[in-house]
Amino acid sequence: QVQLVESGGGLVQAGGSLRLSCAASGIIFSIARMGWFRQAPGNERELVALIESGGSATYGDSVKGRFTISRDNAKNTVYLQMNSLKPEDTAVYYCYGSGHWGQGTQVTVSS
Repeated sequence: QVQLVESGGGLVQAGGSLRLSCAASGIIFSIARMGWFRQAPGNERELVALIESGGSATYGDSVKGRFTISRDNAKNTVYLQMNSLKPEDTAVYYCYGSGHWGQGTQVTVSS
């Protein structure tokens, strides 16, 4: 059974930072493409960042230069370091891995 469990969301002021974690089980993590997506109320789910098994990363245009995705294959965990947060980053953030989704974690950025 595949499980992707996110943690690290919360409330932060604009300009602040948060680090999201996603612990994976039930997939071959070391070869899995992992990523983060987000969905704000009334909006479609959008790409935040993807990371390939070899470590190469792709970012959505709105987060380039502010967010960093990384992975620890020994811990079956993918991370999203979010810096210089803006109110428009407010959304539910979902972990993605091998075609599966986590339950999501809320990130709220106050102005």
